[in-house]
Amino acid sequence: MLNLRHIDHIAIICSHYETSKRFYCDTLGLSLLAEVYREERDSWKADLALNGQYIIELFSFPTPPARVSRPEACGLRHLAFSVEDIDVAIAGLNAAGVICEPVRIDPYTGKKFTFFADPDNLPLELYQTR
Repeated sequence: MLNLRHIDHIAIICSHYETSKRFYCDTLGLSLLAEVYREERDSWKADLALNGQYIIELFSFPTPPARVSRPEACGLRHLAFSVEDIDVAIAGLNAAGVICEPVRIDPYTGKKFTFFADPDNLPLELYQTR
């Protein structure tokens, strides 16, 4: 799998709940802690964990507006996951049909990183920690 290490709680609104739930759980390897349908909002909410730590709330709402994410739009830039071996993680994503940008080197730390996107084109990053 991807050997993701840590991140704090993030709330994500997706356009296709089941597609995004499969991506975050099956492709990235997060686990589903809880799931609830909120009838009054016609909205699903899933609590997702990484290595047992709750980190993402995944929401669905009817017809959410698109969010500009590239190029360098104002607001949240990306969500980064730390990995021990970026090449192994990229191979896992590629095997799942996820395309990663070419690996770059952080000029300040000398560490490798790459970007890819979730099903709603939200920018995600892998950052090698070793």
